[in-house]
Parts: sequence; C-alpha cells; structure tokens
Amino acid sequence: MQRRRLLLATAAIALAPPARSQGAADALNAAPTRAPLSVPYPQREDVRAFIDEVVDATGLERGWIERVLAQGRYSEPAERLTTPSLAPPSARDWRDYRARNVDERRVRDGGAFLRQHRNTLARVHERFGVPEHVVVSIIGIETVFGRVMGNFRTLDVLLTLSFDYTRRAALYREELTQFLLLCREMNLDPLTVRGSFAGALGMPQFMPSSIRKFAVDFDGKGRVDLVNSPQDAMGSVGSFLAAHGWERGLPVQFAAQADAGVVELLGRGIRAQYRWQDVAALGVKIRGELDPETRVLLLDLPLIMPSGAEAVEYRIGTVNMSALLHYNRSHFYGSAVADLAETILARSVV
Repeated sequence: MQRRRLLLATAAIALAPPARSQGAADALNAAPTRAPLSVPYPQREDVRAFIDEVVDATGLERGWIERVLAQGRYSEPAERLTTPSLAPPSARDWRDYRARNVDERRVRDGGAFLRQHRNTLARVHERFGVPEHVVVSIIGIETVFGRVMGNFRTLDVLLTLSFDYTRRAALYREELTQFLLLCREMNLDPLTVRGSFAGALGMPQFMPSSIRKFAVDFDGKGRVDLVNSPQDAMGSVGSFLAAHGWERGLPVQFAAQADAGVVELLGRGIRAQYRWQDVAALGVKIRGELDPETRVLLLDLPLIMPSGAEAVEYRIGTVNMSALLHYNRSHFYGSAVADLAETILARSVV
C-alpha cells in the first residue's frame, strides 16, 4: 500500500488539475438563497446588475435585453427538477440506470438511425475521428433520436436557475448571456426557444455556450439547426468530442478489476490523467491491452445485485471516455453511452 501511495502521489502532483477558486466553488455549491420574487425580472436589483455586465461585456442593446427579460417567468418545474436528489449514495444503481438507457428500443432505433444517416456519420468520422456508433449513441441517450427534446421555455429556465435557484447561479448566468448572444446571432426569437428543464437544446442537448463554441453547419444550409437538422446535430456531437480530446482509433473503455482503495487513491474525476502503467502497478487489471503510456481514469459504478447486496463494477476509461464525461460528468452516463454504442455496433455487423 505504501508503494501504491508513492506511485499515485507522484502522478497526482504531475497531473493534478488547477485548483478551483473558492469563489467558484461557493457559487457552485451554495444552497438556494431565496424564494422567487413577483416583480418583473428587469426591476430586480440583481438582474439589473446582470444586465449592466452583459451590456458592458457583449455590446448587446440594453433595451432589447430588458424587453426580453421582462417576458421571463419563474419556472417551478425547472427548479424542482434540477434540485439534487437527496437519496443516499448506496441507492444509486448502475444496473437500473443501464437498463433504462441501454434498452432494446434505443438499440433497435439506433441501428435504424445509423443506417438512415450512414453517409453523414461517415463524414463525421472522417472529419472529427469519432465513430458513427458513438455519435448515434449520444443522440439516442440524450433525446431518443430527437423525439424527446424538452418543452420548457429556455428563457424561463435560465432566468429561474440564474436568479431564483442560485445553487449554480454563476454557471446559469453565463448560459443566459450565451443564450441572448445566440438568439441575436441566429435571429431566434428568445420567447419561443424551448428545450430541457436545465436549458439544453436540440437533438444533442447542447447548452447555449456549447452551441456557440462547438455546433457546426453540417448540412450546408448556412445556419446551425440542432432541432430540425439531424446532420447538424451529428456533426456538432463530433465537433464537441473532438474539441474535448477524442483520439481517433482509441478504445473508450475496458472492463477492469480494482477495489475501493484504488478508487480513493485515484479519485473520481473526469480526466484521464494517470499513465496506465502506474495504475496497473496498483493491481488494477483490464480485459484487453493498453500501451503503458496511455492516459486513463478509473470508473466505479455502484450497483445492487438481485439478492439485494451492494457491489461495484469497475472500468478503465481512456481520453475518449474523458471526452464523453465532458458532455456529462456522470460516470453512469459515460459508461451507458459507451455500452449503447458497442451494442449498436455489434448489432449492425451481424
């Protein structure tokens, strides 16, 4: 164990991510501070300060921002649905999560989606290096291939989560700013845009900032449309993953043998920051082979056995798993995307 700690201490010092500022941590972790007010948003002092900042930072016209925000309404469902679950960690069950996301319907419809859009998916693979079945899997898990994109008015969601439910206010105020910019740039009516209860939009469920940074016009029509254009959605998923380190030809994950002690040493982050040879020296084994210098992370997936006993499934992820986790930080999510992708691929070659 002492040797284990020495190895990982060296790796951790070399590869540790930059520390988050205390102010950022406070903004992310703070509990809701007040009930929503009944006055229009632009009449509130905190919203007026936000408008000042947006005008100074972006050059957007103050009157337009005020008119838009005056039409915003508090969304109780958005607050309720984004509130973290109070269930204890032991209640999280990977088997249940996987069954709900890697289900027969998504596998079947994923194969059909892949066949229908094979040419576009081949272009995504060629340009961004992301395999066809991975792109299909993300769209399948996010919106069941565009059938469930959310019907919450995005303006209401972002205002609520920015000013009435302030657990992650800094993040959502930035997304509100990006949303206003997006509407101006794409000539969208901010009062009609709809998406998820957390502000995500379109078939791939991109937040406004991700649309502005990573979305691409992949159907050649001169504008990005993640709601009505499967081609734009697929190309944008490839663009996002490539920008977050996707490595062409590298596997996403490996089944692993590990233990809780190794998990504590490595942490439960989303970055593939340790060399495989150092992790293997801790006694971790995988089904398959990896170059010793490959950067990896360890995923632990708690589950409930049919007997009711608690257990853990372990996996080793590469930088490609890390790219998936930048899409959604949940280890359950990344593993489900990888599993669905593998299942769709296996079915498509039978």
